[in-house]
Amino acid sequence: MFDKGAEIPYNKQCCPDAGILDVRPILHAPGKSISFRFSRDFSGLDFGGRKPAARPVEVEGTVRNRADALELEMTVSATLDAVCDRCGKRFPLPKTTEFRCLLAESAEDYDNDEIVLLQDGKADVGELARAAFVLDMDAKTLCSEDCKGLCPRCGANLNEGPCSCKPEADPRWAALSALLDAPNDE
Repeated sequence: MFDKGAEIPYNKQCCPDAGILDVRPILHAPGKSISFRFSRDFSGLDFGGRKPAARPVEVEGTVRNRADALELEMTVSATLDAVCDRCGKRFPLPKTTEFRCLLAESAEDYDNDEIVLLQDGKADVGELARAAFVLDMDAKTLCSEDCKGLCPRCGANLNEGPCSCKPEADPRWAALSALLDAPNDE
């Protein structure tokens, strides 16, 4: 019923600088698809005082017309310049974000976040990639799941070994500790 093999490989109407994708060639052609690939500069994005996306972010995806419904699927990939929130170590962090939505010329339900409206048969996939990337950023970055962090007293990196600080007594046990340390007058 549908021409499943029909695919337009790289969409020449997708400007790498602006990220605008022209979907008019497949808008009313069930079974057709358009693939796209481009790089974006997200180095200006600030996350907690850091700008981890120093290298270009790669965006790759496809828009498929399935029974006159346009489905957009894309992957946003980058290697971030991350800093561990526990120990302060700098490390490269591969980041991949998957994003899916429907594209439509008009929508009856304007509150549906899964439908993106086209502007003159075009979609700003660059802006969609940016939004998906930002929303998928982790609130906390760790160099490893078992990162021990820094000693709160001397600042030594506990991943490199124990520090020379003596364990601090828990103030809740101070009264008991005073009783145990008191001289025994028997």
